Amino acid sequence: MTLRFYDTATRAVREFTPLAPGHASVYLCGATVQGHPHIGHVRSGVAFDVLRRWLTAAGYDVAFVRNVTDIDDKILNKAADAGRPWWEWAATYERSFTAAYDALGVLPPSAEPRATGHITQMVELIGRLIDAGHAYAAAGDVYFDVRSWGEYGALSGHRLDDVHQGESVGAGKRDPRDFTLWKTAKPGEPSWPTPWGPGRPGWHIECSAMAETYLGSAFDIHCGGLDLVFPHHENELAQSRAAGDGFAQYWLHNGWVTMSGEKMSKSLGNVVSIPTMLETVRPQELRYYLGSAHYRSMLEYSAEALQEAASAYRSIEAFVTKTAERAGEVPIGTWTPAFAEALDDDLSVPKALAEIHGLRREGNSALAAGELDEAVEAASSVRAMTSILGVDPLDPHWASGSADASAERAALDLLIADDLELRSAAKAGKDWPTADRIRDRLARAGVEVTDTPNGPEWSIAQPEGTEK
Repeated sequence: MTLRFYDTATRAVREFTPLAPGHASVYLCGATVQGHPHIGHVRSGVAFDVLRRWLTAAGYDVAFVRNVTDIDDKILNKAADAGRPWWEWAATYERSFTAAYDALGVLPPSAEPRATGHITQMVELIGRLIDAGHAYAAAGDVYFDVRSWGEYGALSGHRLDDVHQGESVGAGKRDPRDFTLWKTAKPGEPSWPTPWGPGRPGWHIECSAMAETYLGSAFDIHCGGLDLVFPHHENELAQSRAAGDGFAQYWLHNGWVTMSGEKMSKSLGNVVSIPTMLETVRPQELRYYLGSAHYRSMLEYSAEALQEAASAYRSIEAFVTKTAERAGEVPIGTWTPAFAEALDDDLSVPKALAEIHGLRREGNSALAAGELDEAVEAASSVRAMTSILGVDPLDPHWASGSADASAERAALDLLIADDLELRSAAKAGKDWPTADRIRDRLARAGVEVTDTPNGPEWSIAQPEGTEK
């Protein structure tokens, strides 16, 4: 396989060549657990879960690390405003993020380190930077000296003269463009002892230390949202390289989820939470929606777009389940060359979905013609491809918690079977008005009847506008 990615650092599509043959190491910037996740938060989880699945399918042994930022100004401020301990606040919303990832079928990471569990590694890394002349301590804080690193701005393309870290100017900061590695202790805040006095880590040092701890001084791919390119990833890269690490060889960034053209964010008040979404669509339908656009493009949210995606997914699901019901089993087969070519080309999911829907149409035609072997072959291939995208309709994950749905299906099947028997008897007796009346009554209830060589079969009709 010739897998190619658009690398933010080089601003070009590059062929993927791992540092160690047969092994792929990936670091994804995870959640800052300050509140419940919204769909903008979990888009990166879905996008890079596809990356992980495709690397694994290609035969790579994948080490996938996704961190948790559990110490941060926002966490401390929100916990204080609510009168709750900061650690309890962070743990509560870490569980909320985990529940969202699990609901959407995002595979658990190989490791999910918390920032507070790696203070020792951060202190050691800061010490290396001070010794190398790239950082300095002042009044209990420690700062990275941006001017000491000539490659600063290489990832984001920022000119040093235009840099603004978004930080307040601390006491002893030599240059407002320098960024904080360690923050001196403040009354009432958590702190850890260091050679420079008690305090807590800055945001950027956390990811550098955790990535090095789990993936080594150099690793293959660093992922995250487009909004993290500057300052977070730029600062990660600078401090890690300045400390002597090779750090990430490729940088992949996903686009935002937007609403009315604005990035979805809590500060703008335009967020749509995962629980709210799951009141409208099923988890697999939400995952399909979030993963349907190219990972680097912006995804404009609307209720209409969500429902269109859900309908498109249901058309795949209906074909696979109908084939399985008729054949008794549909095993996972193999993906098509066109599907592989699409994902090899910088994870082009829209092209991959076009291939899936094309095969679905062919499979439905085979079903209608009574060509069951051909339908099973198509459905098996569809299962293989949707499995890579994390939305295989027959994956047991989507059956979890669906006992009620199964019972409803069984009850419907029993009731509809009686109507279909009456219709068949009417047709056998050439009582066409009765046969048509039964069919029309089922249609008004949203039940679609298909006459096959094996007898009539029923399914829930697709909504209007859904492609067959």
